[in-house]
Amino acid sequence: MRHAGAICEEQGHRDGFKLGWGYAEAITYTHDPEGLTRSDVVLAATFDVIVHGDGHA
Repeated sequence: MRHAGAICEEQGHRDGFKLGWGYAEAITYTHDPEGLTRSDVVLAATFDVIVHGDGHA
């Protein structure tokens, strides 16, 4: 959770987090009226790596 928060700070995102027994949830929104930005996609991909690893053994 702390790592994800630091990444949000580095990228200028102000996302929310929920933490409970056995789960952690990241809540993110795009602030661009045109839709998702490259930064939004990069953040989501970074969260995937945190949760699932980078896919390398």
